[in-house]
Formats: sequence, C-alpha cells, structure tokens
Amino acid sequence: MTAAAASPAFSSSVPAETPVFRWAVGLMSGTSLDGVDAALIHSDGRRVAAFGPAHTRPYPPDVRDAVRAILGERGGEDAIAAVERTLTDIHAEAVEELLAAAGLTAAEVAAVGFHGQTINHRPQDRHTRQIGDGGRLAARLGCPVVYDFRTADVRAGGQGAPLVPVYHQALCAGHDASGVTAVLNIGGVANVTVLADGAAPLAFDTGPGNALLDDWALRHTGVAVDRDGALARQGQVDATALTRLMEHPYFSRRPPKSLDRDDFAALARCVDGLSAVDGAATLAAFTVEACAQARVWMPEAPTRWLVCGGGRHNPALMAALRQRLAVPVDPVEVLGWDGDALEAQAFAFLALRHLDGLAQTFPETTGCPAPMGGGRLAMP
Repeated sequence: MTAAAASPAFSSSVPAETPVFRWAVGLMSGTSLDGVDAALIHSDGRRVAAFGPAHTRPYPPDVRDAVRAILGERGGEDAIAAVERTLTDIHAEAVEELLAAAGLTAAEVAAVGFHGQTINHRPQDRHTRQIGDGGRLAARLGCPVVYDFRTADVRAGGQGAPLVPVYHQALCAGHDASGVTAVLNIGGVANVTVLADGAAPLAFDTGPGNALLDDWALRHTGVAVDRDGALARQGQVDATALTRLMEHPYFSRRPPKSLDRDDFAALARCVDGLSAVDGAATLAAFTVEACAQARVWMPEAPTRWLVCGGGRHNPALMAALRQRLAVPVDPVEVLGWDGDALEAQAFAFLALRHLDGLAQTFPETTGCPAPMGGGRLAMP
C-alpha cells in the first residue's frame, strides 16, 4: 500500500473539524460494459493516505448481453430489475473478494461507494439512471453503501458527469508539476479534467472513448475490444468519414457537457461500408480527434496529458494521441497511480466525502449551480 496525495481538494468545501482517515471501497462499472472494478483506499475524503489493492470481476458474456439489452431503459422495468439484482450481486462478490485479498472485514470499512451501471444518461432532460440496489448491497456486505451519485446533480441542472475531478485534484496535489495537466479517462466515453495552479478544475466529456471501437470489434471479430489496437493499426483512416463524425453538434457545445454511451452510434454508421481494419482505424482516430478538439475549451493548452481507463492499453490510440497532441502523453502509472483502478478509487473517495457532507460536483465540472453533495446512503 503506497502513500499518495497529502493536500486538500477544493479546500473551501472542507468543514472545520479534524478529518479522519478511514478505509473505503469504490466500485465502478463503466460504459465499456466489461465488468466491475473494485478498489480500496485509505482517505479522509480530502487527501489519500494510501492505496489498497484493486480487483476486477469481468461480466460473464450473458450478463454483458443482458446489460446491452436494457441500455436506454429498453425492455421494461421487470427486465431492468432482474439485471439490477444480478449486477448488485456481482458487485457484492467483487467487494468480498477485494476485502479477502486486503485482509479486512466489512466492519473495518467506513463505506462502499457504489457507482452502479449507467443505462441512460440524458442530462438535457434532467434524467440519468444508474442501476444498482444500494440497500441490497449494504445488507449483503454488512457495511454502509453510498450510491446514486449522479441524480441530484442532474436534477439541479448539472450534467451529472464527470464526477472524478475532485479525486484527480487530490491525487495531483501530491506531485510537483508546472504548467497545465490534463487527466484523460478513456472508458466507453472519454472525459478530461484540466488542472492548473490557482484555478478550479475544469472537466467535461471529450467525446467517444472505447465504446464505438469495442462495438465495431465485437461485430467484426466476435471479441468486444480491439486488443492491442490490432485492427486499428492495420487500417487506414477514412478522412471523409472522420470529417463527418467531427461535425456532430456536441463538439461545438461549450462545457460543462456530458454524453450517453450511444450518443454517436447513429452517426457512426457512416463507417459501415469500410473494411474491418479501416473502420477500426477511423473510429480510433475519431476518439483522438475529439480529444484534440477539446483543447479549444481550455483556458490554456495542457503541457502534459495523463491517461487512465482501458484506452491507455491500446497502443494505436496512445501513439495517435502523442502525435496529434504534440506534448507528453503518458499512462497515469508514471505517477504511481493504477489507471485501471482509478475510477473505482474515486468512488471510494466520493463515498467518504458524502459521509462528511462535502461537495462532490462543482459548477466548473458538471455545470451545477453551486458546489453540491451527491449520493444516497444505505445502511446494513
């Protein structure tokens, strides 16, 4: 277990009482639909004293298919409820396995931060939905569970995303750095946190992450990932299709802004006539170009990009980002962070902030009207 940041994040929101460091578990199942990440941190919700172990529990293929079938809240409430029960139990198993590996009991954990699985995200309609039964999880684990992190922000007029910038700031506070740092998470959707000394973090979804590429790979290879960028590296980018993709109105909207996993799905059909490799190359280029275009909304261009999430494992994406951004682009492991566990860690951090009544979302990160708390607490 390694030490991490020791400076407060968004210090104006910190109450006067002395913070207490506690163990917390975070759970994240992202828009890539690949499984559950569980991670343990020792934190006071302002700083991170230590990272515990992390664990990934993949979704079985039938569960992944069942989740895909209810995206957009399709299939009716009975189908959604059945998937929710299954997913909640998979999350419980992930926590149990993590605690066993850490040598901790549930009684030694202050809270579990349970993101749940997003099946619909329409902040323009003040609606978002992450399935996951917090009460069921708390009862099984025997410890407090904080869940439903996004709804309050969306109902107040915020985007409900990204939620991790306050954690990114806490981590970066422990590292001396000049210039502007962009922390880029490439999951199913990609989002960025922009950190500059003396300024509140700016955050927003940049555009597609892995979702379009994963869906393309599944259709053409039967495997829901372009492993090691094998398809994209063999193909040629179709410039006409890429131009059309970048004409999506999302890119002209000023942040804060966020996306649903499938917001680009209809437009992405413009690559359907391409070969498997050229389609993959074009969709990978779309993710990269969306990140590059995001710089127009930043007060200063980042001097370095730190990449977390599954996309950093794709050599084709990482090479293209380095070429297109023309500044250092590195996986977050260069700072000793775990890029696969970082989002799960963030929800442990947010759970502790919930317990202490600290803000989680901010006008600069989600567009909410004022710093807001989030989440609901379920007791065992």
